[in-house]
Amino acid sequence: MRPMHLFALLAAFALPAHAQHAHGEGKLDVVIDKDSIAISLELPLDAAVGFERAPKSEREKAALAAAEKALGDAALFVPTPAAECKPQPPKVVMPAFGAKAGADDHGDIDASYVYRCAKPAALKSIETGLFKHFKRLYRLEARRVGPTGQGAARLTPKNPAITW
Repeated sequence: MRPMHLFALLAAFALPAHAQHAHGEGKLDVVIDKDSIAISLELPLDAAVGFERAPKSEREKAALAAAEKALGDAALFVPTPAAECKPQPPKVVMPAFGAKAGADDHGDIDASYVYRCAKPAALKSIETGLFKHFKRLYRLEARRVGPTGQGAARLTPKNPAITW
């Protein structure tokens, strides 16, 4: 199944809707289908760089570039090692600033990650390194759908893994 179909599959399940945008809180959706893991991340720009608007200085531009580079690393997510999962190139979409952005628009970063697993039956968890990279991030509301059912978890710096 193609990754975009996996995200549609997640939407079809009766999982509770995520809360409105909150500073320091990201959203994580995980869909497991056969030998594929598809991860969708929504991260408030404030949690990544400390502001939610167009950058005003070179320092802020550099912070945006550093956040985009960090999120472009598939190693931010570590599936159970025994499952032997290999990442595909991640996709990171940074907020659009300027004429397209609304005056009250909260800046969010959207990223997607896909992994192919040689031994999907061994998959029992996915750990994230997001909290190590983004100190302003204090919580990820995570939802998961897969062959063992569906579930939700609140990930924090002290509990950075979704398990099943």
